[in-house]
Amino acid sequence: MSVAFRREGDEEHLEPAFELPIPPGPNRVTVAGLAAIRAKVTELESRLPALTDEPAIKALRRDLRYWNTRLSTAELMPLPGGETVEFGCTVDFRLNGQDRRITIVGDDEADPNAGKIAYSAPLARAMMHAGPGELVDFAGKSDAIEIASISVEPAPPTD
Repeated sequence: MSVAFRREGDEEHLEPAFELPIPPGPNRVTVAGLAAIRAKVTELESRLPALTDEPAIKALRRDLRYWNTRLSTAELMPLPGGETVEFGCTVDFRLNGQDRRITIVGDDEADPNAGKIAYSAPLARAMMHAGPGELVDFAGKSDAIEIASISVEPAPPTD
């Protein structure tokens, strides 16, 4: 009999559930980023016992696998010195005639709307190791970025 006329189980037509993709490269984190990952793992673990719906349990376990992997691979980066653009620093700069400010963080901490970009983002990579007053090439344009200042927030207290 043709496959078109066979009755298949409902499971066959569901979208496959894939693991959450792990960003390539090292899992560098700030002190705040490591604390956020730990908090996420704790929050997910606390929600698991209350779930009864099998798809919800599977989804939460998938999320928990992702965050446990991120926790186990986290590389806590030292505080930057502040003389040049490095992981963990805040940079004031001028791009396309506009003054901007970003903080360079790990992949899981990145939130462009809050001014936090991943160290692996092209903008962050372009500015790495530049100092105040330096002009940096970006997006195929020479001297597209002018580094105005670099600051370092003190590390929050650890528990």
